[in-house]
Amino acid sequence: MESKKYGLLGKNISYSFSKKYFSAKFSNPLFLNSTYENFDIQSLDEFSAILKNNPALNGLNVTIPYKETIIPFLNKLSKKATLIGAVNVIKFTKNGNLKGYNSDYFGFKNSLKPLLKPHHKKALILGTGGASKAVAFALDELNIYYTFVSREANDKTITYDRINATTFDNFQIVINCTPLGTSPNIKEFPPIPYNFFTDKHIAFDLIYNPEESNFLKRAKKRGAIIKNGYEMLLFQAEKAWEIWNK
Repeated sequence: MESKKYGLLGKNISYSFSKKYFSAKFSNPLFLNSTYENFDIQSLDEFSAILKNNPALNGLNVTIPYKETIIPFLNKLSKKATLIGAVNVIKFTKNGNLKGYNSDYFGFKNSLKPLLKPHHKKALILGTGGASKAVAFALDELNIYYTFVSREANDKTITYDRINATTFDNFQIVINCTPLGTSPNIKEFPPIPYNFFTDKHIAFDLIYNPEESNFLKRAKKRGAIIKNGYEMLLFQAEKAWEIWNK
């Protein structure tokens, strides 16, 4: 039987969920000829060498910081990846082309949905990277209005220093799409006024390591419903598997 290799493309990814998850999946005799490897690169200049040296590659996950910059290296994008403007799954097609997909939006949407109540109508998205674009797409599908928060102001974002009590009255969901607080830098957290969180708010952190980030701890102290990114990762990983094998 032909061996199949999959992997994760990213930078400083030794902590990776994907490698542990898929290596465990592939320990099942059903997937005897499948392996998963981390491709930890400092620059996408190394991408062509990965393709050349790994002819058995069948699919890749893509993580920080390459979800947007990988796009020019691909032959084609799915409709949703085109709309989102970010890719976290690459499928190697039968004719040797690379097609980009996004399963982050699917993972986030399915993880957030069980928490939603009728008053959860607006969301603040902290960060403007590839993951935040997928989150925004999912919120659109859920008919939840959102505003991006960034360190630099432009016509599509507000800055952190503009967040106040009124903001928290109007926005009942706060989603951390920044890497602030990820292990090993667990003392970090986004600079927002946490004292305005209430039991009417949801604090969602895409970070899953640590299990409870400083962002989540501070929101929880004020009574907010909290959730980390682990379940989102499970959903998006299984969606990636479906994409590779459909």
